[in-house]
Amino acid sequence: MSTLRPARCLYRHSSLLIKQTVRLAGVVVRHAHSAGEDGEPGRDRRARTRYICGAGSLGLALLAADHVFNEKRFFKAAQLGNVQEIRKQVEAVIATNGKSGRGENEPAEGPADRRHMLGWTALMVAAANDQPGVVRELLALGARADLQERYSGASLSAAAAGMHPLEVLQRREDEFCSTMNARASFLGWTALHYAALADSAGAARALLEAGADPTARDHAGRRALHYARDPSPTRDLILTHTRTWEEAAAAAAAEERRRFPLEQRLKQFIVGQQAAVETVAAAVRRKENGWADDEHPLVFLFLGSSGIGKTELAKQLARYMHRDDPAAFIRLDMSEYQEKHEVAKLIGAPPGYVGHEEGGQLTRALARRADAVVLFDEVDKAHPDVLTVLLQLFDEGRLTDGKGKLIECKNAIFVMTSNLAADEIAQYGLQLRREAEARTAQRGRMPTIPVEQRAPPEGEDHKEAETEESLEVSRHFKDSVVRPILKRHFGRDEFLGRINEIVYFLPFSRQELLTLVNLELKHWAEKASARHAVELRWEGGVLGALADGYDVHYGARSIKHEVERRVVNQIALAAERGALGRGCSVLLTERAGRVALAVRRPPATDYTPLDLAAV
Repeated sequence: MSTLRPARCLYRHSSLLIKQTVRLAGVVVRHAHSAGEDGEPGRDRRARTRYICGAGSLGLALLAADHVFNEKRFFKAAQLGNVQEIRKQVEAVIATNGKSGRGENEPAEGPADRRHMLGWTALMVAAANDQPGVVRELLALGARADLQERYSGASLSAAAAGMHPLEVLQRREDEFCSTMNARASFLGWTALHYAALADSAGAARALLEAGADPTARDHAGRRALHYARDPSPTRDLILTHTRTWEEAAAAAAAEERRRFPLEQRLKQFIVGQQAAVETVAAAVRRKENGWADDEHPLVFLFLGSSGIGKTELAKQLARYMHRDDPAAFIRLDMSEYQEKHEVAKLIGAPPGYVGHEEGGQLTRALARRADAVVLFDEVDKAHPDVLTVLLQLFDEGRLTDGKGKLIECKNAIFVMTSNLAADEIAQYGLQLRREAEARTAQRGRMPTIPVEQRAPPEGEDHKEAETEESLEVSRHFKDSVVRPILKRHFGRDEFLGRINEIVYFLPFSRQELLTLVNLELKHWAEKASARHAVELRWEGGVLGALADGYDVHYGARSIKHEVERRVVNQIALAAERGALGRGCSVLLTERAGRVALAVRRPPATDYTPLDLAAV
């Protein structure tokens, strides 16, 4: 019935428009005819005809204008609570454009979601002005409760719209709400945020009953509950629904963790590092299930060589914890904080200093998502004063910014990476692998096929070999080798004492190197197909030849560079010299440790070895 009502109203208005237009045209014709009879003899009939047509067109335009969408009247009706005008304007949108408007990252917006040129919707206007009747009507007409505000303050909105800031201020006050700060940014606000700020229990109830998400965050990372007056019926209502949503989300997350454990997710994207993955997953599981200290955040220190998966593990942990929310992963390169004064860049400058209003990189990000995964990359390069700030953060789970504002972040997960003791860890890891291979050989379980020719099975690139032994770093090595290096650099036991887990990343095994090479070749095969319509294939021996280029100090990056030098360079040279074109196939072969190309040009069925020196 709700979909038929606008159509019936539109039909009724259209019929009335036609009747009024015909009646007006008749009046105009009679008036023109009488004027011709009473006027001077011989008046030009063509002039009379032009008069009739012009007057008729004017009358038609005047009548039709009342049935064309008018942005100002639409938003003014939402502001003043004029439900009839709201219906009329929505029907005008349906009459002219049907479902119109499309947000940048949103599905198609319906007629009731027509945005103001400065970014807000009528539903937001009604909620901000305590008009629950209009809120209910707009929801009934198909308005979406969780659309987000795009108004970013007078200055930025004026620049984006090509207007003067004073004009933007005036329009915000006249066509949105006169009691709210028109200079401030409201990016990411939903109608429920506005209902909470306006203390409109009726609007909040209508929105929540329509399925509005009370846990949705604005651009500053705040929920609607943050803006509700305490105490108030509006706050109690939003709080009740927030708890219901959180309980449902927690139950869904627990079920997903049960069906899809963290270890399984991480191993899909991390090659090797089984012990590191298990250590991180165990610590996160304790925190998620309530078996950890709630007064302190979870802190990790990832140690190992460059390019071995430390940063990638932190990224995948954030994706798992927060379902790919980009605001939930905060990465700070600590090599940018090597000077004492750069503490201000981290937490914000104190009052009276340049940049005080901007805040700090870390505090701004944590204010948006206090439960984020924060990566401090290469923490050993930071100034000692920066480490003092981090010590407060790790010890108390809170941080005071340059404005004196306290930010609680006990639910955050902090990950530090460092190359300290990287050489010692690498050599120790190689020794562990040699010992593991020796034990395997003694048990007579060495594979009969040379390891260089054992390509990972299709679809199992990230899986460990079944015979791969999980390596564990001994307590003696940690205490006698690694800890003295860390203590000598950081210079304080209390800093190391706040780290929950020191996670060791060991050099890749031979099988893991073959997996890395296979992944890198697949990456280039997809590029070759998409960009140049060239098929790239390879024999098993190529994996071993390229894996020999592994450098323990550079990790997976050395594999990437090896593939570029020995494979991609040859393919690019062949294409430049005309030996390889669109539609061709390339086969990589290995002879005496060297990688060679063979090309098949359509419609041939066999590959021909390619001598680039002779081309």
